[in-house]
Amino acid sequence: MAEVLSAFFDKISVPQGGDKIYKDECTYSFDNPESENGLYVCMQTFLGFGKAHVLRHYNQTGNPVYLHLKTTKKKIIKAPETEEEKAKPTRLAIGVEGGFAGDDSDQYEYEESNSVVLLPDFISFSLPDASLPEKVQLAVTGIISAESASRMEQVAAWDGEKRFISKHADNLKQLDNGVKVPPTGWKCTRCDLTQNLWINLTDGAILCGRKYFDGSGGNNHAVEYYKEKGFPLAVKLGTITPNGADVFSYDEDDMVEDPKLAQHLSHFGINMMSMEKTDKTMTELEIDANMKISEWDVIQEAGKKLTPMFGPGYTGMRNLGNSCYLNSVMQVLFTIPDFVDRYPKNIETIYSECRNSPASDLTVQMAKLGHGLLSGDYSKETPLEDGEDEAKEKCQVGIAPRMFKALIGRGHPEFSTNRQQDAQEFLLHVFNLIERNTRGTNNPCDSFKMQLEDRIECTQSQQVRYTTRFDYILSVPIPLEAATNADEFAAYEVKKKELEANKQCIDPKEIVRLKIPFKACLDKMTQPEIVDDFYSSALKARSTAKKTTKLASFPDYLLMQLRKFTLGDDWVPKKLDVSVDMPDDLDLTSIRGAGLQPGEVELPEGDKPEPKIEINEEFVVQLVSMGFDYEGCKKAVYHTKNQGVEPAMNWVLEHMADHDFATPLQLGGAKKKDDSGFTASAEGIMMIESMGFTREQATKALKATSNNVERAADWIFSHLDELNSEPMETGEAAGASDQPAVRDGSGKYKLVAFISHMGTSTSCGHYVCHIKKDGRWVLYNDNKVALSEKLPYDLGYLYLYQRH
Repeated sequence: MAEVLSAFFDKISVPQGGDKIYKDECTYSFDNPESENGLYVCMQTFLGFGKAHVLRHYNQTGNPVYLHLKTTKKKIIKAPETEEEKAKPTRLAIGVEGGFAGDDSDQYEYEESNSVVLLPDFISFSLPDASLPEKVQLAVTGIISAESASRMEQVAAWDGEKRFISKHADNLKQLDNGVKVPPTGWKCTRCDLTQNLWINLTDGAILCGRKYFDGSGGNNHAVEYYKEKGFPLAVKLGTITPNGADVFSYDEDDMVEDPKLAQHLSHFGINMMSMEKTDKTMTELEIDANMKISEWDVIQEAGKKLTPMFGPGYTGMRNLGNSCYLNSVMQVLFTIPDFVDRYPKNIETIYSECRNSPASDLTVQMAKLGHGLLSGDYSKETPLEDGEDEAKEKCQVGIAPRMFKALIGRGHPEFSTNRQQDAQEFLLHVFNLIERNTRGTNNPCDSFKMQLEDRIECTQSQQVRYTTRFDYILSVPIPLEAATNADEFAAYEVKKKELEANKQCIDPKEIVRLKIPFKACLDKMTQPEIVDDFYSSALKARSTAKKTTKLASFPDYLLMQLRKFTLGDDWVPKKLDVSVDMPDDLDLTSIRGAGLQPGEVELPEGDKPEPKIEINEEFVVQLVSMGFDYEGCKKAVYHTKNQGVEPAMNWVLEHMADHDFATPLQLGGAKKKDDSGFTASAEGIMMIESMGFTREQATKALKATSNNVERAADWIFSHLDELNSEPMETGEAAGASDQPAVRDGSGKYKLVAFISHMGTSTSCGHYVCHIKKDGRWVLYNDNKVALSEKLPYDLGYLYLYQRH
């Protein structure tokens, strides 16, 4: 045996620190160690392969030695848990410790059987085996003990506000005032409340907490006490157990950890080790508040016995920790024929042409994901274990898109984390990456690409200018003033305030939402917008103008975003909880742009004078601190003429969906640099030309970025509108340049899918999607796929319409 393996020592590597070991899933499929045939890890490249693909890697590389990983899971037979025994979530997160369950790993035990395998004949050497050569032993040990690539890729995940140690904990001042607190019978010293009580760790004063949004809670006496005394730390009575308690720092304005909590409590006679929990923690209260929001039940169709679906096209996606936004978006994209044709239907060609690491190849990973969702290979009903109730809800394992998520988010400050994200922003991010990887070839995103027409009319001269721009998503405003149930909503608001005043909770079933007609949203989008301080080339002076937007083309598939996120009175972005009666059939023919009309006089060409740049950096920093892109915030402050953060924030919310929102601010009339002495990098030109651009376009990009190839690529993709007017070298016939830049057709559409968001903002909550398949609406809620019983079409966020 040793002699056989020693002949391949040059094909075996021992993992070093930093090496990525792909031992969680196959790079070409979603097979894993738990699959029927296990996973084969190449002992030179450390890439993992299912049995259907390992020979492909062997034929491409000649690497014959693989570590075969096979895991068998067995159900742990336990007595049924009571509601009290079930572990309740302690963090507002999914798939992380203390959060909502992301899997059922605690219900199984695992047995591993590993071996070293020689290809192409699959000669197997079972492990452990002390007779194996030392290099093989070291390589096997290194692979098994190393962190997997998906774990290494997973950066500090958001896990529901993990708490930090308070800066006051080490040197907290405690008064020797003789105060001793009994173990029960507490009451606020300023009112009669006996719940939601906090003990101040400096002097032992017991006061009630904050009033909650629904009117329950306390009377804010603990907060008022801090403002009077300045004593920073307080502990919520009733949450004290031997394992800790809720500690709040008023100075740091956050929940914190206090490593000396036992010592600080004993100062007032409280023995932490003998205390029992009698009140809800702040996280439990936050979770309860979110779970009470009625839209969660409505959108997820809770309370209804839904029929689970299995087979091709009905594969669920496991939640990897707040990855529901990714799951919903990708489920919808792979219902589009362009994406199906480009990736899963072309899978053999894509795999055979892959010459780099398949784990880092976007085209490979898109094909893999599409095949995983549509093939039905991973959408099989999970068989019942011995002793399980036959009435148990049917389910499927689905696929866990770890490799895809790691690749699609690599290098991105938000999508590389496990925090919740905005589905619309993620969708544009996916389009941008696909655009980069398909330049000069078939781009499936063209099915969404549309041309918008902007008409600007100078109010004094009545002369006009028409411009066009490209976009992928039609962003539609929500005019609250157009609500059809304003009186009913006003009455509900009065009742709500009365309940809050009486410290009574609101029944979620009685919530009234403003009902907005979709036609009012469309009218709002197309109505004239007043542009102040407009430079009129007809007047050669500043004036005002009216701007209207229409569609110059109708794409095959129309993606529509309802602008549900706005700025609250507390300056925090929030979601409008409204109901919009989205139509099944949509006719947009009336808003087609037709260009310059008879009798209209076009504004003469002429650059406006170079504007003086005055941008208040303080306003920009405030906007950036809210999580918005720096360049977009800079534009917002500039275009609102430094009027303040609020006008700039409103501009951001109106324009954050623009394709050029994050591109650097460029001002008309700026003087051009003298580039006569510029010489473009030959290597840079070659790399950009390989993406399908001409030498002239490559030179232009390198010139704009001082020969920085990476920045030049970014520059090119943020100036696509400008470059689309220039020819591309794609190897097509000469007449190809006469083809339209976008697809066009009828303006009549039918609703085929929508993505819904539950929660108060994009930074928290949950996404699901509904897709119409074979004439039936299907709910995709992570790895749960079922027929929809009551379609919540009026509560969606992103809608997909297909042209008739």
